[in-house]
Amino acid sequence: MENIRIGVLGMGTVASGLVSILEMNKDTIYNKTGKKVQIEKVFVRDLNKKRSIELNQSILTTDVFEVINNPHIDIVVELMGGIDPAFGYVKDALRNGKHIVTANKALIATCGEELERIALENDVRLMYEASVGGGIPIINTMTNNLSANDFTEISGIVNGTTNYILTQMTERGLDFEEAVKEAQDMGFAEADPSSDVEGDDAAYKIAILSYMGFGQRIGLSEIPKEGIT
Repeated sequence: MENIRIGVLGMGTVASGLVSILEMNKDTIYNKTGKKVQIEKVFVRDLNKKRSIELNQSILTTDVFEVINNPHIDIVVELMGGIDPAFGYVKDALRNGKHIVTANKALIATCGEELERIALENDVRLMYEASVGGGIPIINTMTNNLSANDFTEISGIVNGTTNYILTQMTERGLDFEEAVKEAQDMGFAEADPSSDVEGDDAAYKIAILSYMGFGQRIGLSEIPKEGIT
């Protein structure tokens, strides 16, 4: 494989950052791997939407099957978020022999078992390091570096948005709405922060970490949660 050809589903904040980093570090990647990383196709909902990065219009498409059925694409990066329609797209891509990279914690927490089975059946990989603590990183550390260890407890702050909001409310005396607005302005919080502030994001991550650490898949309804609203 002379080039690593990538298809991207979605072009929001995270996907834009991915494309920028790949472009910025392309020489480093080549020097370390001997391979060039190439963005082959990007699925978007609106071709005319203004974006934070410059993209060649020829690689944009509103037809998702130009990505997941594309014989030239080796890896599909799913950055749409949510379960539907991402679940169906990822399933089809795996069955088409594409490796999957995703940061979609809701998808992995809810459908990870089925997706891992499909990946195994098709001899491809399902990678989701960025779904929980990607900056640490934690998933690869637990599954590979610490694979011989027995975990007895996992604890920590798993949602940076609520941590930021509560810190500003405590240390600076901001009210909730002010802290949320500031977090949004700084890029810490989504335009709709409900998944963070209502505890859903943390629950998804707990479900994933439970499987990583203890081999137990637990349903989201089994995880007690309390939001900060």
